[in-house]
Amino acid sequence: MSEATGRRRHVFLDKAQPATYRAAAGLAEEVGAAAQAAGVDRRLVELVNMRVSQVNGCAYCLDLHRKRAIEAGESDRRLAVLSAWEDTDLFSEQEQAALQLAESITRLPEEAERRYAEDEARAVLGDEAFAAVAWVAVTMNAFNRISITSHHPVR
Repeated sequence: MSEATGRRRHVFLDKAQPATYRAAAGLAEEVGAAAQAAGVDRRLVELVNMRVSQVNGCAYCLDLHRKRAIEAGESDRRLAVLSAWEDTDLFSEQEQAALQLAESITRLPEEAERRYAEDEARAVLGDEAFAAVAWVAVTMNAFNRISITSHHPVR
């Protein structure tokens, strides 16, 4: 705690261990390349990143990936209702399968619910895109935890 302000200073994990963070960033690049190779659209990758960040409550990542989603061609309207994606018909079958899979990976529900989400996603996406979307969700979860633990500010 800083005696002058009475506030705790945060440790930014990316700054404290830059080599480890570079390794994580390298993983994210590989995951992005795998998604592209599997034919997963950049907009869908960003929808998954946004939804995982919503579930985890990571303000920093939400801010960053909203910008990236818009740059990839996503609409403000769909981003505004993403947290209620199941209650709209604005998302394609592929997007719904990917979002359901991402939520399952993030929340880790009971096995039956996990298997259902996985089976549905594989049926819609195919194995290669399923694996790519799963890696996007796993990686986004890791980056959410890095940012949340670091208390990265939204600027």
